[in-house]
Amino acid sequence: MKRIFILLTALMLVIPCTRAETVIDHGESPDFVQALLAVAEAELGYTEGANNYSKYGVWSGDPNAAWCAEFICWCVDQLDQQQETQLLTTVYPKYSGQNTGRDWFIKRGRFVFRKAVCPDWGYQWMKGADRYLAKNEYIPRPGDLMFFSYNEAGDTEHVALVEYCSRDEYGQVLIHVIEGNNPDRVQRNVYPLDNSQVLGFGLCEDLADTVMRFGNEGDKVQALQQDLHELGYLEERHITGIYGSNTKKAVMDFQDQLSQPTAAGIADRVTQQALEQAMFDRMLELPETWLVTE
Repeated sequence: MKRIFILLTALMLVIPCTRAETVIDHGESPDFVQALLAVAEAELGYTEGANNYSKYGVWSGDPNAAWCAEFICWCVDQLDQQQETQLLTTVYPKYSGQNTGRDWFIKRGRFVFRKAVCPDWGYQWMKGADRYLAKNEYIPRPGDLMFFSYNEAGDTEHVALVEYCSRDEYGQVLIHVIEGNNPDRVQRNVYPLDNSQVLGFGLCEDLADTVMRFGNEGDKVQALQQDLHELGYLEERHITGIYGSNTKKAVMDFQDQLSQPTAAGIADRVTQQALEQAMFDRMLELPETWLVTE
């Protein structure tokens, strides 16, 4: 991993922050984000020892690990200890192996691919949007994780913590990060959003949705099943978090009453948003939601 990253730097895919830039304002971030960035910032300049040795690797159980993920997980753990939060394993994964961080975010519905298509799932969109995301459209927010892949298979080789994003004088979006194991220390770096080696982003907030289909598994599949059950399309025993044949049939039955065309049995954007509206309408019909005034 480290040799590849040195090559990446040599090819000038890491851009020094020299152009006139304007910081992109995403609005308010979760309360923990600035505190997490402060923990990471305090580690700037930390340099590994011989044979990849790092305190982050020691913390994770492998002193000689290639420690980009271990650094971020360590920072989250430090914040949890400082503020008695439980961000590690809930907002962020605790991991070290290749692809495990990416897959953790995908299973929780919080991974947005730079190309806006999740393999084996489908197209992605921002919550409430009336269209799918375009390639390079999602701009990561402070506290997101940025994953890199250096092969066509999309295996993750490196990860960094997003500090903020900016737009240069030519309109190019630049991602400012704090990262470990680059190539032997913790440091800041800047990457263009359209860098072909940026695979995607693990979001620290639930801001996006993805097409779901047969064989998918995760938190949002379970939420979909719960809604289908509440609306009478799926038996409770089939709420498993796995998109199987019963879920596919329930989705098809729900789609039968939609006016817009959809792919049968696939929970696309139209289907998911129609389901959200149906759940909202159902909530308004429940007596306990009625407002009683004098």
